[in-house]
Amino acid sequence: MMRTLARLTRRLSRSPSGVAMTEFALAFPFILGVGLMGVEVANRVLVQMKVSQLANQIADNASRIGEQDVLEDRRIFESDINDLFYGAELQGGNALDLYANGRVILSSLEVVPGTEDQQYIHWQRCVGAKSHTSSYGLAGDGESSDDFPGMGPTGQEVIAFAGGAVMFVEVSYDYQPIIGEPFTFDDGTISVVASYTVRADRDLSQIYQRDTVNPDPVADCATYGGVNYAGR
Repeated sequence: MMRTLARLTRRLSRSPSGVAMTEFALAFPFILGVGLMGVEVANRVLVQMKVSQLANQIADNASRIGEQDVLEDRRIFESDINDLFYGAELQGGNALDLYANGRVILSSLEVVPGTEDQQYIHWQRCVGAKSHTSSYGLAGDGESSDDFPGMGPTGQEVIAFAGGAVMFVEVSYDYQPIIGEPFTFDDGTISVVASYTVRADRDLSQIYQRDTVNPDPVADCATYGGVNYAGR
């Protein structure tokens, strides 16, 4: 028995396949780790792109919404804002689940009436369960003083021009990893901003209700959760 075992041991020691299996066993954890990390990085990049596209979509649509009328400036309604938020939720899909894992803040950046270029945030509408307030200002900022530079990263602020408005969108999203630690690299927060200048002449005085007796829900920034959409 001992002789048979000794012969088997010598045969294994001279076998190149045994050496290859040993090398593979030693290298496999590293190869697996690199592969899983690559999957996580690719997914992170894809989600970042989707969130960026949604921010641009919301800002673009917000710059176009409103009731068309050849005789007066275009009015916007709470239902219009709810529609564009709901559209972004559909576009993001269940995999992203934008409003369960993130927060979207839509701001109307304008010039204070009666001034040439004093910037202020006229109104904001928000949706999403994530606890996050705007990094670039709250509704009313700049109205009582002229030290508000606009909205956006320091030194890169966007501004509105008199008689017009800029739709500024900020998205903060908690990335949902496929695999998780230790194959992620940061705190997992994706932050994106986008802005579009309002295309047509808009009534900037307020956001209207189509039916004042039965008003549409307002996407108030003190409320956290999904879209209050009457058509759902």
